[in-house]
Amino acid sequence: MAKESSFDVVSTVDMQEVDNAFNQTKKELVQRYDLKDSGADISLDKSGKTITVSAPSDFVARQVIDVLSSKIIKRGIDLKALNWGAPIAATGQSVRMVAQIIDGIEKELASKINKDIKAEKFKVKVQIEGDKLRVFSASRDALQEVITFVKEHDYGQPLQFVNYR
Repeated sequence: MAKESSFDVVSTVDMQEVDNAFNQTKKELVQRYDLKDSGADISLDKSGKTITVSAPSDFVARQVIDVLSSKIIKRGIDLKALNWGAPIAATGQSVRMVAQIIDGIEKELASKINKDIKAEKFKVKVQIEGDKLRVFSASRDALQEVITFVKEHDYGQPLQFVNYR
């Protein structure tokens, strides 16, 4: 009998790289002439995995988000890892925007990926293990087909394929 091969489908974000992008953005807010005295501020909550942008107007908040996005892309993090909420009116005319950093696959999304894989009738077994999926098969070719299939679909967050053995 052939030994089963497997891999894990995960969604992880390197928080150190997010922290580096945040610090670069904070420096640019102080140095850039159009944002220097605008009153814009950015904060990172590592434990809550949120980034908060406070600005005097929606336009300035969007500029800060653009700067942060460019820094995050340069650090090799997919922008889908940040889920920006709607602008929240703060004191005066200021605006606050909060981004949730997506880390891990939620149960509903894991079930959807599982159903999509089963609907294609690949010769694989899929197990949902907490915030990741493990895919087993005797055929490595079937595993490669599943990886290609999942990469072709947009599930609204970045997915990585690890522990391929």
